[in-house]
Amino acid sequence: MPVRKAARVIGGLVAAIAALGVASSAHAQEKKIKIGVIYDLTGPLAGGGSELQYTGAKIMLDSYAKTLVEGYKVEAVYADAQSKPDVAINEAIRLIEQEKVDMLLGFFSSAQCVPVAARVEQLKKFMWITTCISSAVLDGKNFKYIFRPQASGDQFGLIAMDFIANNAKEKLGKEPKDLRVAIIHEDGAYGVDVAKGNMAGAKKAGFEVVLKEGYAATAPDLSALVTKLKRARPDVIFHTGYNPDITLMLRQAREQGLKFGALIGHGAGYGVYEKLKESLGGDVNHFFNVDPISIWLANQKNMDPKLPPVIKMVGEEFDKAKPGIAIRSAHVGMAASNTYVFLTEVLPRAIKKYGGVDPEALRKAALELDLPEGGTMLGFGVKFHADGAMAGQNERSFPVVIQYIDDKSSVVWPKSQAQREAILPLPAGSTYSNK
Repeated sequence: MPVRKAARVIGGLVAAIAALGVASSAHAQEKKIKIGVIYDLTGPLAGGGSELQYTGAKIMLDSYAKTLVEGYKVEAVYADAQSKPDVAINEAIRLIEQEKVDMLLGFFSSAQCVPVAARVEQLKKFMWITTCISSAVLDGKNFKYIFRPQASGDQFGLIAMDFIANNAKEKLGKEPKDLRVAIIHEDGAYGVDVAKGNMAGAKKAGFEVVLKEGYAATAPDLSALVTKLKRARPDVIFHTGYNPDITLMLRQAREQGLKFGALIGHGAGYGVYEKLKESLGGDVNHFFNVDPISIWLANQKNMDPKLPPVIKMVGEEFDKAKPGIAIRSAHVGMAASNTYVFLTEVLPRAIKKYGGVDPEALRKAALELDLPEGGTMLGFGVKFHADGAMAGQNERSFPVVIQYIDDKSSVVWPKSQAQREAILPLPAGSTYSNK
């Protein structure tokens, strides 16, 4: 073979080998985890808190998309559940089967969470729930791949009752056995579960339950429910609902002259102060809400020292996205914190110890998570039940009771987290005050 021709052949081989090396290197650099993210960006649930949850999760995902996690790129693929369970299910399947995501994250509505979790488990994919609280998502299912760092709905109902029981005599002037309470709730998985906790807490405290009633969150008229409340004359109303039904009920309550001593809401619509005030004005002053603590209210002195700078970053990014908000909703920090736990604790362990991001690796990594109280931005720790009735539930999570006073929110219960004394009952002169 002539020297010139041999040189050309060798040169071609060298170029081919180099090209293969570049391709191989590029392939190595393309290791990534695709995370399917589902929240309600349209429909009634969007304004009730889901869009704020999306914002919190996106802030955190965007932050980690800029760097690699143990050599893996984080790529988020977003979907809109449109406030409809059937759409949530379809989008979950589409993300898994068509977009080829490695896992799913998010979910605001318990009515969506229950069927989606069952379908994702059936497909043997990993699901990380940032938000929805119904115990029915996990209770008795013994799922392997579904994990929820969030507190469960029965905890919401129980802590609300515990708060009132401990303040009944001193602030409401009645022994718990003489206190009249009403429990009203939207009749989906979320409302039913919280009401179940309310009932258990009421029984424990010895309250007289003068009304317990569910209703459709999409009901166009709740005046009949308000009439029943007027007849029942409760000292305290415990309400679980989304934004549109909360607004409707309270507007009609105002029109019909319903009076009470205190109103305790449970997350969702009660967790979005701006929307409440937009609809009801100053009438929301002194209302209570049960939710995981806002990351901006959590006690940072008892927190892992690496977390306060992250809280600051989330707040700054949220202020850029939503300027002029009086109270940063707990929903934002809730999703940001729970997403952060996955990205910093579960994902690196799955890659380093179990070799990748397949469902089994993620599952094993999640089950090994052992964060003490103060180990998350929400103040609580993380340790998942490995099996049994609530497999996949964080056994160290807890909600708190906050009160809205003059465009500020403060934790008032439990005492270990309280920032101020609760104001009970509603001050005389308030629209709904029975004084």
